[in-house]
Amino acid sequence: MTVPLRAAEEISVSVALGARSYEIVIGRGLISSLGWRIATLRPGARAAIVTDATVARHHLGAAKSALATAGIAATPVTVAAGEGSKSFPVLADVCEHLIAARIERGDLVVALGGGVIGDLAGFAAAVVRRGLDYVQVPTTLLAQVDSSVGGKTAIDSSHGKNLIGAFHQPILVVADTALLDTLPPREFRAGYAEVAKYGLVADAAFFAWLESNWRDVFAGGAAREHAIAVSCRMKAAIVARDEREMGERALLNLGHTFGHALEAAAGFSEKLLHGEAIALGMVLAFEFSARQGLLPMADAERATRHLAAVGLPTHLSAVASGLPGADRLMDLIAQDKKVKRGKLTFILARGIGSAFVAPDVDAAEVRAFLAEKLA
Repeated sequence: MTVPLRAAEEISVSVALGARSYEIVIGRGLISSLGWRIATLRPGARAAIVTDATVARHHLGAAKSALATAGIAATPVTVAAGEGSKSFPVLADVCEHLIAARIERGDLVVALGGGVIGDLAGFAAAVVRRGLDYVQVPTTLLAQVDSSVGGKTAIDSSHGKNLIGAFHQPILVVADTALLDTLPPREFRAGYAEVAKYGLVADAAFFAWLESNWRDVFAGGAAREHAIAVSCRMKAAIVARDEREMGERALLNLGHTFGHALEAAAGFSEKLLHGEAIALGMVLAFEFSARQGLLPMADAERATRHLAAVGLPTHLSAVASGLPGADRLMDLIAQDKKVKRGKLTFILARGIGSAFVAPDVDAAEVRAFLAEKLA
């Protein structure tokens, strides 16, 4: 594990995709550099800033100022905060605003917000005028370490999360860690679930580092930026090898098959944030792996213990009052994007840092496991 960098030092991570390669820049106060970075990449371009009402109150002014300083004309497009904005009606509204603002193919979209805005704005950029460039400016921990990187864009369906979308890579990701200062503690904790995921998937040393240093990550400074950089490096490397999730990239969905089903069952509401659902999903994936004899139960307990220590939910009782039975959860799991010809695919583990893709998992065993956990 590398020594954490100084907090004032900008970190750059490359996503190597040939002609579509781009940089993730990580550091404090980077939003002020947004204008010149865009002007360097796309001289003469105009921009539309897609954001939500909550983020706009905190950060839209700084983003507009940074663009104006670089001579970039910008049109704000503001939607309601929350998962509900990842819908067809809101997507249509954003697209119409982009067209009305005369955002052309040589211009770009700035996604200023968390995962919802990144997914929504990225999808709009993918389809308006058959494809616009876009820049991610993630304002949540979850978005900085996960959803802003890799080009997955989507809206939700009544059948499940992120089922309607496109792969569309950004041209730049600006992860200003100062923007995380305005996050409510619950939102930061939810984002931390995705940080822990990287250790659980493929980096046992990083997970051990998190166990010792998570309080410093929450406090901010060098430890936080180090954790974000390690997470982004891992995701960038995996995306470069498997951009369209035909194999290895599926590992990054650890906890997501269970988690997305729980999120949908909770109505994509404040009852269960995305990161909280992923924390629960990872606990279930590790315990199910242990039940299958794939890893020692002590490893599952260790993963659960760390997630609980930071304040994330680790028992279905946290949301059980609003959850349906095992049959309904299985219906939702059957809509998971990793299902192939009706066969369930899960990301399971052989230990901390040793996740793997498990095709054709026995649905009856999963149902029995969920029924027991819900009881």
